[in-house]
Amino acid sequence: MKVNQSYLIKAGKVINEGVSEAKDIFIKNGRIEKIDQQITVSENHLEINAEEKVVLPGAIDDQVHFREPGLTHKADIFTESRAAVAGGITSFMEMPNVIPQTVTQDLLAAKYQLGAQKSLANYSFYMGTTNDNLDELLKTDIRSVCGIKIFMGSSTGNMLVDDEKVLERIFSEAPLLIATHCEDEMTVRNNQEAYVKKYGDAVPFEMHPLIRSEEACYLSSSYAVGLAKKHNTRLHILHISTGKETGLFSNDKPLKKKRITSEACIHHLWFSDQDYKEKGAFIKWNPAVKTSKDRDAIWKALLDDRIDVIATDHAPHTLGEKENVYTKAPSGGPLVQHSMVAMLDFYHEGKISLERIAEKMSHAPAECFQVSERGYLREGYHADIVIADLNKPWTVSKENVLSKCGWSPFEGHQFKSSIEKVFVSGHLAFDEGKIHDSILGQRMMFDR
Repeated sequence: MKVNQSYLIKAGKVINEGVSEAKDIFIKNGRIEKIDQQITVSENHLEINAEEKVVLPGAIDDQVHFREPGLTHKADIFTESRAAVAGGITSFMEMPNVIPQTVTQDLLAAKYQLGAQKSLANYSFYMGTTNDNLDELLKTDIRSVCGIKIFMGSSTGNMLVDDEKVLERIFSEAPLLIATHCEDEMTVRNNQEAYVKKYGDAVPFEMHPLIRSEEACYLSSSYAVGLAKKHNTRLHILHISTGKETGLFSNDKPLKKKRITSEACIHHLWFSDQDYKEKGAFIKWNPAVKTSKDRDAIWKALLDDRIDVIATDHAPHTLGEKENVYTKAPSGGPLVQHSMVAMLDFYHEGKISLERIAEKMSHAPAECFQVSERGYLREGYHADIVIADLNKPWTVSKENVLSKCGWSPFEGHQFKSSIEKVFVSGHLAFDEGKIHDSILGQRMMFDR
């Protein structure tokens, strides 16, 4: 495929900014040149018939772990960006708990070099925090970095920030959005000690949401919200997993004016604690998948705009690592390839509209992070576009999982919809099952 190939997408049902309407989209020089009812183009181009298909803005996933550098036996930027693109995620924001941890400006710059060399999707990387790197945080370029990540509860690759004085300073001085993982470390440790004392290392996986409990989540989330309100910090709380936490967020102002926002992840919208007996370690995430009551409350908050964004927390581990006993099986799993089709399943069930899927997976992340010229189907914007067939079912198997880890918590599930074509910055990166990897994604920029 040529770098500057032009495309005309014809007669698709375009889902954008709350409206669904049959339209044509003309892509030229990597951008959306025109959107209209009937477009005629005289210059050389490829025409794509999207009749009876839906056309959505590419998803922006604000929370992934692609494991590079240092953990590439699990995943790497190329393999996971490939899986993301195949799943309709055209842009991602990746986390700093790699080896070495991304906690200096030099290490952050090195990671951006990796993205430029390997990512098939558009990319951004968070700057990581520790108890003693505030000086490095303050150097972060607000126009070209998505945010600052704080682990206010340890998770894979311990980067726990637990010094209250340090947290006060970060929340008061951070130059851009802070994204937090919120679980109270002492509560989690005490709970785990009690369950290990009772069961040994082979703690039943259904105890995971009792170890990483509602109390642990709420203590930390409410503390973060309190700090943000005190210092007027731009705070984004990741992967809300409890109904109780949803009470911390409001829908009394439009997203653009919010200083405190939050995210729901696919696994917390899909699974519940009833699934641990079948899935075990394969749905072990931090924070934990909790009760169906929590899941229902997260859905309610998502749909009434107290929760703003849908993301994945894609965090692969090898099959061998996951097959360990509870205390040795790491938390996290692959999700980027299946997040959009999972949400389209919920559309088929009547739980969410196509317009709201576009809002929560594309528009809202763009607004939350002030992403420049992405997240919408607008003339002049980068052409990040997904064409999906709502009536083409397929079943997840090890053979069609693209993440390097080679497994999925969705194995055996038949999705009702398929991702047919995906454009990344105007390049046809995925086309009916085939990845075109000759052209890479672009570094995301931010209007701050």
